[in-house]
Amino acid sequence: MNQNYILVIEGKPQGPFSIEELKNRKLKPGDFVKTPEMDDYKEAQEIAELRALFGFAKPPMLMQYYGSFDQRLLASVLDWFMLFAVFVIIAFVVVLLFIQDKETRIMVSFGILGVIPLAKIIYHIVMESSVKQATYGKQMLKIKVVDMNGDRISTGKAISRNLLKLLSALPFCLGYVIAFFNKKQQCLHDMLANTLVIKERLF
Repeated sequence: MNQNYILVIEGKPQGPFSIEELKNRKLKPGDFVKTPEMDDYKEAQEIAELRALFGFAKPPMLMQYYGSFDQRLLASVLDWFMLFAVFVIIAFVVVLLFIQDKETRIMVSFGILGVIPLAKIIYHIVMESSVKQATYGKQMLKIKVVDMNGDRISTGKAISRNLLKLLSALPFCLGYVIAFFNKKQQCLHDMLANTLVIKERLF
């Protein structure tokens, strides 16, 4: 369905304009536009609907779009913190309300906390293949996971990417260190899964 777009004209947002009005204004590939649902402005050539309607070519991925290692690390720390907090609360509630025996409480608590790594993998798969293309940690840092064309990844690719993180972690996290030595800042699991971590351009 065609959207109405706000168009930046001489540095000032104007509109919204319909597709027909954008055609009359001879919309260019590099013009900045956004819909009310979009968080930020993008070039017209970056939006699939406008590419299809105006015949714009898809722009190549630019280096400044790649998420840096420190952004990815901080996002991972945030995700670990959030998941750990959720499971601690779950363990506390379950143990407090349903279990009376002290030894059983300890075993159940450690059992619940022990599934956090598996839960984190599932969490990454679901979130990275979702419309948001990112975990909550990545969303806070305004980065997301895409394929080599900059598009949303499938669930299958998200599964392979996250399972391949085991290779990046061993030995001594060398697969993560690789990100410092390639222009696209890909870790080993990104290279093997043909994925990128990119950041949104800010207007």
